[in-house]
Amino acid sequence: MFHSFFPNPRLFFGSFAAWALFCVIAWFLGARDWGDALSIGNLIGAGNPEALAANADQAAKTAHAAATKWAINIWYYQYLTASFVAFTAFWMWYSPHRWSWWSVAGTSLIVFVTWYQVQVDVMLNEWFGRFYNTIQKALAKPNNIQPNEFWDHIWSFLTIVMIYMVVAVLNAFFTKHYTFRWRTAMNDFYMERWDRLRKIEGASQRVQEDTKRFAIITESLGGRFLDAVMTLLAFLPILWVLSEQVRMLPVFGEVPKGLVFVAIIWALGGTVLLASVGIKLPGLEFRNQRVEAAYRKELVLGEDHESHAQPPTVAELFDNVRKNYFRLFFHYMYFDVARYSYLQFSVLVPYMALAPTIIAGTITLGVMQQIVRAFGRVEGAFQFLVHSWTTIVELISIYKRLAAFEATLNNQELTGIELEAIRGQPAE
Repeated sequence: MFHSFFPNPRLFFGSFAAWALFCVIAWFLGARDWGDALSIGNLIGAGNPEALAANADQAAKTAHAAATKWAINIWYYQYLTASFVAFTAFWMWYSPHRWSWWSVAGTSLIVFVTWYQVQVDVMLNEWFGRFYNTIQKALAKPNNIQPNEFWDHIWSFLTIVMIYMVVAVLNAFFTKHYTFRWRTAMNDFYMERWDRLRKIEGASQRVQEDTKRFAIITESLGGRFLDAVMTLLAFLPILWVLSEQVRMLPVFGEVPKGLVFVAIIWALGGTVLLASVGIKLPGLEFRNQRVEAAYRKELVLGEDHESHAQPPTVAELFDNVRKNYFRLFFHYMYFDVARYSYLQFSVLVPYMALAPTIIAGTITLGVMQQIVRAFGRVEGAFQFLVHSWTTIVELISIYKRLAAFEATLNNQELTGIELEAIRGQPAE
């Protein structure tokens, strides 16, 4: 499933995580300041500005801060690009692979774009803070702001999202090709060994459909997991800083950085809850694939052989399908009750945590919006398993089916549910 597409998968993904951690630590330990000497921003007039004069006014300080931030951002993307290029070049040299341009370079590109999209979310969070503060100022008194102040905010928003949309569309296009190449790699790998795999129940479906679904779901989940991790890296410090303005929590009273702890505890609690409630779903989804495959296979055989697809056999096989689906529906019912109740209540959590601060009137509307959005991003990142549980259940069932191929190729005996159809037992 992985080694057909990635070079040395365990080492590849492990080294990627280690390299990413090293680059993040290096940035905060000193690489952030290397831009003074290495950034191409110095060549285009976007380098770090000269130090401010001691008697500089507020306007000069604001302009200096904006120029410094712009210079750091330019250097940051150069640093990030160099880090990804170095990692990709090393693996292309260290472990040449048929699919390296897609599996190594393609993965690096997807991660890079994911980080960019998270940074856009950070920019939008800042925009909402400024915009709602302007709205609050405008509503406090007639003609309290100039028209250009309002429209400048609108134009700033459009500039950010238009660039984001172009990148998002191109990334989605590239990702579709990426997942199809992964499916192609698995398909070629299994078809080269078809003589050893053809006797496994539902082998044709596993090659034709399960490889497709595995590649699509794994890429999607992997992308969402990366987005969750990067969102935490970007928004957790923001929420940490914003929490300084929220000193009181309901019930608990004064808690330093309380919003961060509320987000973490609420998200982890929901993850544990839903994982416990939905613990039976992976096995049921896997059995669902088995009974569907057995029913489909009998119908296919009946197209060419009159001895197959006879009413009693078809009725029994479809009865297995019906029983499994009804059981699955029942377990999803109470799982959905827990999931939707938790997610709906989550909408109120940041406002409840902010209740003492809102009532006291110690923050502006813009700051409140920034806090709520940052809280939502941090909470949502921690809730990766909550939002993805049904997809993970489906992936587990597909993984188990393809794992039978791996077991056969490794001369391992099939176990558990895999033996039911072989022995003629109904897949209940």
